Amino acid sequence: MLGVLVSMFPFYWTIVMATNTSQDISKYPPKLTFGSHLFENIDRLLNSIDFFGSMFNTVIVAVSTTLLVVFLDSLAAFAFAKYEFPGRRVLFGMLLGIFMLPLQLAIIPQYLIMSELGWLGSLKAVIVPATANAFGIFWMRQYMIGAIHDELLDAARMDGCGFFRQYWHVGLPVVRPGIAFLAIYTFVTAWNDYVWPLVALVNPDKVTLQVALSQLNVSHGRQDYAMVMAGVLLAVLPLVLVFSLFARSFIADASKGAVRE
Repeated sequence: MLGVLVSMFPFYWTIVMATNTSQDISKYPPKLTFGSHLFENIDRLLNSIDFFGSMFNTVIVAVSTTLLVVFLDSLAAFAFAKYEFPGRRVLFGMLLGIFMLPLQLAIIPQYLIMSELGWLGSLKAVIVPATANAFGIFWMRQYMIGAIHDELLDAARMDGCGFFRQYWHVGLPVVRPGIAFLAIYTFVTAWNDYVWPLVALVNPDKVTLQVALSQLNVSHGRQDYAMVMAGVLLAVLPLVLVFSLFARSFIADASKGAVRE
């Protein structure tokens, strides 16, 4: 319970700051109770940036990235986990090497590629580079090795199933908890991504939510922390909703798989 309280306090403090004024936030000792200025702070926020337009862009990026990552990463992981093909070990070793490299090293090459393709300033420049990642493939491969039994695939082959039907009808239903975790992780990462969208989205009308919120730090001579925290609070709510939906499926499937009849 102590750990829960410590981990939940930043969220509680976010709500406190979003419902008070900047003067209340600056008081010492700090005010730890909710205020009555939430809608005033939200009104100033909406007058300062195109919040809902940026949120719409972020929803497109996060949903598209999540769907593509879950599909492509699980498909590649299925091949690595359950099929023998020439160069499998070499390719997987290269994948692990990429996994260990800092993501910041790819910013300049990605920028040059997006520039050559003419995608800078469009949401494609953010979605396409994230459609397959080393972590997702590694995670799903490790999960599939133990979760998908070879006997199931052998039975599917005897029934005439090819590679894709084995993946779709046999593999995916078994690894739903792993996919739920990958979906949560990918959605949260795409939603909170800041550095690459800041570099790639040179069109002001196509910025994502995190980039739009960062503009509040430089658009006013005096920092309005209450307005900023109101924006942070609104930006966090969709993540809480997504986590609640996927976490229920994740826990239910994990518990179901833990019981043997």
